[in-house]
Amino acid sequence: MIASIASAYAPAIHFGDLSMSYVLQRTSRIVPPTVVAGRGCWLTDAEGKTYLDASGGAAVSCIGHGDTRVIDAIIRQAGKVEYAHNSFFTSEPAEKLAELLISRSPSELTKVYFVSDGSEAVESALKLARQYYVERGETGRRIAISRRQSYHGNTLGALAIGGNMARRVDYAPLLMEVEHVSPCFDYRERPADETPAEYVERLAAELEQTITRVGAESVLCFVAETVVGATAGAVPPTEGYFRRIRDICDRHDILLILDEVMCGTGRTGTFHAFEQEGIVPDILTNAKGLGGGYMPIGAVYLSDRVDQTIAKGSGAFKHGHTYNGHAIACAAALEVQTIIAGDALVERAHAQGQVLSRLLRERFGRHPHVGDIRGRGLIQSIELVADRETAAPFDLKLGLAAAIKSEAMRRGLCVYPGSGTIDGVRGDHVLLAPPFIVSDKEMTLAVERLGDAVDSCIDRTRIQ
Repeated sequence: MIASIASAYAPAIHFGDLSMSYVLQRTSRIVPPTVVAGRGCWLTDAEGKTYLDASGGAAVSCIGHGDTRVIDAIIRQAGKVEYAHNSFFTSEPAEKLAELLISRSPSELTKVYFVSDGSEAVESALKLARQYYVERGETGRRIAISRRQSYHGNTLGALAIGGNMARRVDYAPLLMEVEHVSPCFDYRERPADETPAEYVERLAAELEQTITRVGAESVLCFVAETVVGATAGAVPPTEGYFRRIRDICDRHDILLILDEVMCGTGRTGTFHAFEQEGIVPDILTNAKGLGGGYMPIGAVYLSDRVDQTIAKGSGAFKHGHTYNGHAIACAAALEVQTIIAGDALVERAHAQGQVLSRLLRERFGRHPHVGDIRGRGLIQSIELVADRETAAPFDLKLGLAAAIKSEAMRRGLCVYPGSGTIDGVRGDHVLLAPPFIVSDKEMTLAVERLGDAVDSCIDRTRIQ
């Protein structure tokens, strides 16, 4: 019988133990190390051990940890006013942040709505899409179309449109009706005898057929991650895919929502990931890199088309949360984005992404158990396979991705693992998304430690 190799690195701590944490952790079986400090690309725990943060947490930390410019901006704003509800007031940092973000966006995007995280941004985007059509009198528009092997958040609406089956299964009875089409996943979904252009046309035909089946008059939006994040591991779109999707949405008058919560704000080497696709969405979501981890914040960008329809109709977005446009969060994000612009960190993410790609290919390009190396800029991953020739995955019972994360941490490296890469059940990958300030030396060290962790864990599978 195959035993999990991940369990070798995770001694159980059961509820009731005196040593347990009173925080409900992601798993009740272990209490993770306590982080006490962060500087640049490095984190330190309470025992004094240092970790190279090669994943930016969950692709969040873009300017690195402990930047005193952001800390000072938070303190300055806290000294002025920490909070005022946005039904009463706007704030200077919110207005300046919105102005900065719009100035870095195509002219079609004209307004920004600030929330507290990515899931909230996606929920808000879905409500915007629904209200847009209601304002036009098209109340039958209710069905979202999204893709399998995607992730859009953990709230019920975001989970419904997401294609991460493992996260959906327990909550399926609570989720709204959504149509899921195939992902654009070249490595796993395109046969060797099919050209990229033929593959794009096949996916376009599938979307057309889905729209025809449910009726275009019932479709609310098409939602997709521009570059797929953690669920499938930094999967970029095939050339021409999003241009075809944009054409189809335009022809059927369907809103295109792009989710750049993980891949946006410079991570792929352009400020918006969609810039590399030659299109502009009707609604855009963003979060992680917006505040760089210094404060919880997300954003929804509206096209003028959506904004003006609501402005000329009811005149109000019928939605809201307590901390929308939180002044301190906006002040932190404003400083982060000012640093990104002033220090040319988007351009650095592009350049360092090329270095990272080279290092990964040098270390894993001929590895017998790495089937694919993919990504853009500073969001890249390796997909692990039991057999490189057939691309067969490792047995899921091994818990390989989780084991690699644990072994990497033992070696002083933080990476972001994923399982269910192929279909929500099978497949393993490891994602890297370091801060944009990462040095060549730090990336070399990260790839070396990751390589050692991968080899160590795969060697253990031979012993099981």
